[in-house]
Amino acid sequence: MELYGKKATTNALRKRVGNMDQIAGIRLVQFDDGNERPVRAALFHTGSGLEFTVMLDRCLDIAAASFQGKAMGWRSSTGDVAPQYFETEGLRPLRSFTGGLVTTCGLINVGSPAEGSELNGNGLHGRIGNIPARNIKVTQEWQGNDYVLSVSGSMRETRLFGENLVLTRTVSTKLGSRSFSIEDVLTNDSFAPQPFQLLYHCNIGWPALDEGSEMASPSASIAPRDGEAVNGQENWWKCDAPTSNYAEKVYYHDMQAAKDGSVTCAILNNGFEEGNGFGVYVKFNKNELPRFTHWKQMGEQAYVTGFEPCTCGVQGWAVDKQHGLLHSLKPGESRTFHLEFGPVTGADEAAALKAARDKAKTKMVSSYLDFVQKPK
Repeated sequence: MELYGKKATTNALRKRVGNMDQIAGIRLVQFDDGNERPVRAALFHTGSGLEFTVMLDRCLDIAAASFQGKAMGWRSSTGDVAPQYFETEGLRPLRSFTGGLVTTCGLINVGSPAEGSELNGNGLHGRIGNIPARNIKVTQEWQGNDYVLSVSGSMRETRLFGENLVLTRTVSTKLGSRSFSIEDVLTNDSFAPQPFQLLYHCNIGWPALDEGSEMASPSASIAPRDGEAVNGQENWWKCDAPTSNYAEKVYYHDMQAAKDGSVTCAILNNGFEEGNGFGVYVKFNKNELPRFTHWKQMGEQAYVTGFEPCTCGVQGWAVDKQHGLLHSLKPGESRTFHLEFGPVTGADEAAALKAARDKAKTKMVSSYLDFVQKPK
């Protein structure tokens, strides 16, 4: 393996440190200030300069994340909020929407608040991101020549006479790695078919996001969510300076995937030619997450671009149901989802991501229903 620019064997490293957390590891902590108390978290560091925080009491989502001191994710003004402060109805979940690099949305409703007794008032983006994990397992061990770091746990979203869905998540990386991965297994633990919605709200902020930054994605087709997004849709990939009273723009993308189904999207700032470029990428598999929403919010403090690989739209459960777009799990059925996150620091890597975007020859369409296929 390579660490600090040098090749090193397992034994050579072990001889040079008394405890592996000198160079890489996981530390379990509890936040204790204000309304973040008493959230449990796992702090990762890999030795490459990659550091990130996994929120054990909030779906094992990723709060702060950085590479060599540069923030990868955007953080909202709420900061970290404990799950007992979650307000479920309407738009009230925004009072505890911390942003971070990853916030999980669903599992019954994603996007606009859902109304009606069938969902019991499921608010913006659902409940799963505020459910604490059970059966937490921490791994810090040599597996062959790799020193593996991982945290896993399960979140159950259920109610009497209703859904019984279990999301089992593993967040993993290894010594010297510049990236980390999320593997989710979603299981219907009931005896009836269960429709679901799942979206990964991946929030990228400054310094990857800045005036002159670009979104690089292999987007074959793009549809604006509403009239606000139609205004300026030809510049969907361009990022502006923080703008007063900016109205968010949301776009649906149909991604041109590689042969294995993989898709890589990134935000890249404009410093690569000067040698100080920085970006953040998200990689997912279109076979698992067939849809993608792009949240463009250039507001002051609310200065963020959201990459949202998903199984659904963001106009609420009722809209997907109306158009026959809801995915469903049979009793006992499971589905698996994979994501990868990392920094972009090299000019060649940035150029390759932009080239993939340009090769896709993106076209604009009037409605995302034009390219969304119904679940099989």
